[in-house]
Amino acid sequence: MAVLSTREQMEANESIPVNARAVLRIDLDALRANWRKVNEATGRAECAAVIKADAYGLGLEQICRALTEEGCRTFFTATIDEGRRLREVNPGAIIYILDGLLPGAAEYYSGFDLRPALSSLAEIREWAAYCRERDTKLAAAIHINTGMNRLGLPESEVMELVAHPELLQDFRLSLVMSHLACADVPEHPMNAAQRAEFERLTAMLPPAPRSLANSGGVFLGPDYHYDLVRPGIVLYGGRAHEKRPNPMRTVVRLSAKVLQVFEVPPGQTVGYNATYVIDKPTRVATIACGYADGFLRALSGPTGNPGPVGYIGPHPVRVIGRVSMDLITVDVSEVPPDQVYRGAWVEVMGDRVTLDDLTDRAGTIGYELLSRLGRRVHRIYEGAGS
Repeated sequence: MAVLSTREQMEANESIPVNARAVLRIDLDALRANWRKVNEATGRAECAAVIKADAYGLGLEQICRALTEEGCRTFFTATIDEGRRLREVNPGAIIYILDGLLPGAAEYYSGFDLRPALSSLAEIREWAAYCRERDTKLAAAIHINTGMNRLGLPESEVMELVAHPELLQDFRLSLVMSHLACADVPEHPMNAAQRAEFERLTAMLPPAPRSLANSGGVFLGPDYHYDLVRPGIVLYGGRAHEKRPNPMRTVVRLSAKVLQVFEVPPGQTVGYNATYVIDKPTRVATIACGYADGFLRALSGPTGNPGPVGYIGPHPVRVIGRVSMDLITVDVSEVPPDQVYRGAWVEVMGDRVTLDDLTDRAGTIGYELLSRLGRRVHRIYEGAGS
């Protein structure tokens, strides 16, 4: 198959406005395929979707529509506002709010049929009182702490629930959940320890669907699946496990426009703080993308350690100098002059330089990079339902 130049690929889509400085392509077909892969891997367990933080930066409404069309019916968000946005898109969805119950805010949940993930006895008592006052058994999850020590009822509060089952009589317990701390490292002993703790504590509670597995937990095997799994990053193309091949399809591709091309002689420097020194005649292109657009400053390329690879058509180019707020500089010396020019496009993330490639280099994770993608980047949704 012939490799189209970046210019040919970008110009093939007439929806790109002339004032677009960077373009984020979001492949909804790949998103749906990733959800299907997880759904098939979980057998009888329901496959939900975590779409918090604006669906990891990719657009909550568009992602929700695509996953709903694929068959997903249960969603997890972090905030009430996210849940309300999701409810407008999908009136029939089951929506859990991972923040739990904010003090005094129960009516904001019930008014949109949102289910808080209750993480303390105080939240349980408040939700129960709200339901009792309205003589309506509203649904909620209970989040128990099995060792992550972030959110969730500690063992002492679980024991109080066991001793006082009437605390659960005024609302409908629709899910009991916990969260794995080390699921991205399959061999970590904490995975088995948390599963054992989850088994022990949930056995004391009234029967209810159970959920433990996040993205990494899904691929730890059926012992972690229970009744519902909650994938997040893998849906968007990120890997589930560190240092293992990623079987998921690429969902996100980011390209930026060349603003200027110039020659730099030996001995001069590039970018803030003069961190990159030119050692031979070099052609440099400045592209319209920076950390304000989500391209992390940690991806800068100082002398002796050029940054990650981007592509102009089939030609690799490397980041040199500091990534600044709005701009990146790349070495285009090896690119044919007729392919690098003012207005040309540089692919900085996609199939050839993946989300995981970038975050490994930056010393972070795909969650951070995706959720930082700037809203000023022009977005194009591709595939069925786009």
